[in-house]
Amino acid sequence: MRPFSIHTKFSSDSGFSRLLDRDAVAAWIFLAPALILLGIFVLYPIGYLFFLSFTTDSFTRTGMRWIGLRNYWRLVLSPDFWQVLGNTVYFTIATVIPSLVLPLGLAILLNQSIALRGLLRAAYFIPSITSLVAVGLGFRWLFQTDGVVNNWLTAVNLPAIPWLQDTFWAMPVLILLSIWKQIGFNMIVFLAGLQTIPISRYEAAELDGANAWQKFRYVTVPGLRPTIVFVTVTTAIFTLRSFEQVYVITGGGPMNSTNLLVYFIYEQAFAQFDFGYAAAAATILLIVALGLVYWQLRATED
Repeated sequence: MRPFSIHTKFSSDSGFSRLLDRDAVAAWIFLAPALILLGIFVLYPIGYLFFLSFTTDSFTRTGMRWIGLRNYWRLVLSPDFWQVLGNTVYFTIATVIPSLVLPLGLAILLNQSIALRGLLRAAYFIPSITSLVAVGLGFRWLFQTDGVVNNWLTAVNLPAIPWLQDTFWAMPVLILLSIWKQIGFNMIVFLAGLQTIPISRYEAAELDGANAWQKFRYVTVPGLRPTIVFVTVTTAIFTLRSFEQVYVITGGGPMNSTNLLVYFIYEQAFAQFDFGYAAAAATILLIVALGLVYWQLRATED
């Protein structure tokens, strides 16, 4: 009986292994189309971008030649790059913070039972689905020297401001556009997060005598922690890849004061045809974006 039981166990294990093999093969067959597309449209471009950053690939010069870290060294020594990097940091911080605070306040308000709640939600969400190019053209019309905003200022006896020609005021116009564009999406995400917080937590806080601020601090904010992290990262990535508003409204001017990193990459690649140098700058942008995603994953795990 013992040899028979061993043989039976062996046969059973072999059949189970064959079943697992068939399942594995079937899984790879179903995953293959997605993996092929991922490789073609994501992994290969990232790999080629990284390779390109170590070359002098240019359509107007001597062609591709391996130069190692020279493109990155050029970035380190370039005053223009450091100005663009400073512009991008300023633009990102000044956009992300209001794009968190304002949508959170709107979400808390519109999570209450108020009149026209559905209409207000739709109205605030509409900017997030509008064309950024069209919105940029509208903002350029509003803030041009003889535009609507300056007409309002002069109507109340205030001096007109050269918004798009002034190195101080041009960037706030781009920031205002980006905040306006992002508010609706972030508000919807916060609304979804608020609705996952059990009402019993608020009821327990009320029984303990908590006021509105204490309920917000000790119930709402901890309950929204994953949502806040997600919104912070997505908004930061949205601002880091900002291009259309710069291209349509200011073109990086005046005096390079609104030139952001993505627009700088575009200029180097498609105006100067210095693709290796542009690839090095794009690699730095990719590393920053991946760092933000890694931080999001770590923050949501804790």
